[in-house]
Amino acid sequence: MALYVSPGFARAADAHLRLALMFKARRHWAVAAVHFRRARLAPHQDATFTRLELSFHAAHLLEARGLRKAARDAYERLLKEPQLSCILKADVCRQLGWLYHRCASLGEAAARARAAIWCLQRAVDAEPESGAGLYLLGRCFAAQGKVHDAFIAYRNSVEKSEGNADTWCSIGVLYQQQNQPMDALQAYICAVQLDKGHSAAWTNLGSLYESCQMPRDAFACYTNGGAAATAAHAALRQRLAFLRAHLAHAPMPSVTGKRRQLPSIEEAWNLPISAEMSSRAPKSAPPPYPGKRPEEPPPLTHHQLQTLQYLQRNSHNLSPNQQALMQQLLSQYRLAQAARARAVTKSEGSTASGGDNAESLAEDLLKRFSSDSQPEIKKEPVTKMASSVSSNEAALGGRQPVVKLEPLKTDPLKPVSFHIGMSSKQILDACKENAGPPTAWSVLGAGSAPPEPPAVPPPRLAAEQLAPPAPFVYVESKREAFSPQLQDFCLKHPIAVVRGLTAALKLDLGLFSTKTLVEAWPDHAVEVRTQLMQSADENWDSAGRRRVWACASHRSHTTVRKYAQYQAGSFQDSLREERERGTAPPHSAGGLSDSDGRESGSGPAKRRKGARMLRFGTNVDLSDERKWRPQLAELQKLPAFARVASAANMLSHVGHVILGMNTVQLYMKVPGSRTPGHQENNNFCSININIGPGDCEWFGVPDAYWGGVRELCDRHGLSYLHGSWWPDPEELRAHGVPVYRFTQRPGDLVWVNAGCVHWVQATGWCNNIAWNVGPLTARQYSLALDRYEWNKVQNFKSIVPMVHLTWNLARNIRVSDPRLHRAMRTCLLQTLRAAAGTLNAVRARGVPVRFHGRARGEASHYCGACEREVWHALLVREHERRHVVHCLACARRASPTLQGFLCLEEHHMEELAQVYDSFTLHRPAPAAAPPPALPPAHTPD
Repeated sequence: MALYVSPGFARAADAHLRLALMFKARRHWAVAAVHFRRARLAPHQDATFTRLELSFHAAHLLEARGLRKAARDAYERLLKEPQLSCILKADVCRQLGWLYHRCASLGEAAARARAAIWCLQRAVDAEPESGAGLYLLGRCFAAQGKVHDAFIAYRNSVEKSEGNADTWCSIGVLYQQQNQPMDALQAYICAVQLDKGHSAAWTNLGSLYESCQMPRDAFACYTNGGAAATAAHAALRQRLAFLRAHLAHAPMPSVTGKRRQLPSIEEAWNLPISAEMSSRAPKSAPPPYPGKRPEEPPPLTHHQLQTLQYLQRNSHNLSPNQQALMQQLLSQYRLAQAARARAVTKSEGSTASGGDNAESLAEDLLKRFSSDSQPEIKKEPVTKMASSVSSNEAALGGRQPVVKLEPLKTDPLKPVSFHIGMSSKQILDACKENAGPPTAWSVLGAGSAPPEPPAVPPPRLAAEQLAPPAPFVYVESKREAFSPQLQDFCLKHPIAVVRGLTAALKLDLGLFSTKTLVEAWPDHAVEVRTQLMQSADENWDSAGRRRVWACASHRSHTTVRKYAQYQAGSFQDSLREERERGTAPPHSAGGLSDSDGRESGSGPAKRRKGARMLRFGTNVDLSDERKWRPQLAELQKLPAFARVASAANMLSHVGHVILGMNTVQLYMKVPGSRTPGHQENNNFCSININIGPGDCEWFGVPDAYWGGVRELCDRHGLSYLHGSWWPDPEELRAHGVPVYRFTQRPGDLVWVNAGCVHWVQATGWCNNIAWNVGPLTARQYSLALDRYEWNKVQNFKSIVPMVHLTWNLARNIRVSDPRLHRAMRTCLLQTLRAAAGTLNAVRARGVPVRFHGRARGEASHYCGACEREVWHALLVREHERRHVVHCLACARRASPTLQGFLCLEEHHMEELAQVYDSFTLHRPAPAAAPPPALPPAHTPD
């Protein structure tokens, strides 16, 4: 929200880094990568991190995503940097050493072991006061059977950071392997007392008790390990079931019975550490029991903070001694903050299993940020002599003097109220005096709050309303197909099925069959998504143990010919399997049943036995008119509101190709192929025709309830915009969200209205074609513009350039709907104002402005840093041998004086003024008598 409401936000780099770390901790890899890239592009003059630190976290993202070799290469490149600090060098060496230790794909085992030891020893040398490197070094020694070296490393680790449950757990493992059960017991007790939820320590403790013939204590320890321990270990679940059954019939232990080898878990919990254990020689003894903590570096005094603040403010005019003092104080300040962050981390418990958790680094850094990493500094009174000092300049942590962003030229004494009744001359004249700040240039109108996801609307729906029947309409003639009532029916419902339309218009759907595609262009590219075959009612995790929303798929590419072979082979395999079972194939062509949305009854055990992977051929591009002329010509038979290109379709006025939106895409499916839940780009409507021969099953949620779907995505830890998710209809209905469910047969056209959330699964072998349309209605335009602004809040690219589209619509059409006219006129006003304000700011800084124009079919431009649409005034600068377009905010962040930038104008201001003044509300003549109505809608069979 800070990045949205303040386009010139001086701390953009920090904001993007924090967002990247949070998304990394939530396993939203793609979104995290976007924010790391934007943090790298943002200026770093006042950032609280260096570019090397940013590169380290970007490398760790590669490791977390499973790209181990790429991560290794990135870490090794970092180690060659001459300006690498000791602390960052230790972090890089720790990660690289542990990566070598646990990743078999990085080479032969002995070589990896040597590399791991070497890296971890360098980490210890670089940061001697940290226990983390010593702990991992001990783990590596233990894995190689070097027990003595492992004990030494663990002992030294505990002396530096004794509050680490992982270290004590590993010590217990070593003692248990050396057949020293009492010492192992005490080490495990230390671990679980430091972290009561340490499942590995509880599990190991249970194993220790079992080996000592103490089943009751073993059962208690296994149970204390929690569901996380048992969920991941089938053998442990079986052991728990066995112990539960055994103990149910076993007599209680006798007090006078055989002497036990170990004290019970209750006794061990309160048992004091033995003097012998803490006084043994290092060769055989464990590390000391938690005792004296190492001394932490002292925080800066108030006087030192004031001195550092003064030195940072005057860093351009410091003597060498003063610069050395500033660096010394800054280093001391960061060490104290790092120590404070470590203390916070310890108090909140240790990380999981010795660094195996790939997200722990991001979480640790977020804790450091949350521990108030910048001290409060009293502001000095601002005088006329010192009016250029920004409050941001007082913040510590920057490695260079803070660059103050000069505000855009405005005069607060002459406020101007802009409104859509103004002429273009009035607007431009007012902008010469005061165009207002960029925060007032929203296309929704000045003062409009940024859009937010809506709450589930009251009142709560009844059970039958939560599972409404899908709207169906049957078209029996060409006259009905072209009647305005058909379009009205579609626009009136969130989602609708039009049956019989393709037959009535005699569309040759065979042109889109797999056979025809192979004959026409066998080597045409197909994007493939590899997915797990599941019932449409269910979505299981990769282990098949619990139902989730996360919908995994892996991307690859092939050709039409190769996918056709797979599709046909899949059908033949199914026929053979059904013949062997002596039954008809349930998904054969034309023999598919209408699903009524009931549970299939397949539980996880059944799913795991028959789990298969499938390949879904998606996003086959049919935009090339030279290749696909017969197919595209056939679609011209459709009524105007459903055509790919039509004067009544907003997307036909964009003026350039947007693949899959104002062009046709084809999908090649086998049973189980899934299109996960989503809304269409910028909330435009979509058309989908099933070519057949099999069926597809659809789910839909009305636009008014999309906020409820997003809320449940958040609960499941999924990104609504970036993530891949398959909702549970029953969970949605329990949340008060209605869900449509219906079957799309061959030849059926599905109309998805603006903003409808939907997801689709093929129940047979079939092809589908789809594209987007934009009806010229106020609702469609407003929803598209709202999503355009919400995408900015979410740092998500809008692939429909709404500003460019609005000006083209104003040139090309006449609008008679007052609501649509008002919304478009507001957007025209705000963007004309923004264009004038941008040019004023550019010229005030002496930046050359040249006319560039727009070529026919030229794609719209987006900012290379924030990926927002840039219209009319393109600020261009060379970056890595190519010219990159910037918006005004990102250009000013990169260079407050706009040095090195060139401004290119796409239009003449006189032409824009003429378009704005000519866009008036059209008063149509009285309408003629309406044609006959469609036959009433029927409930599907």
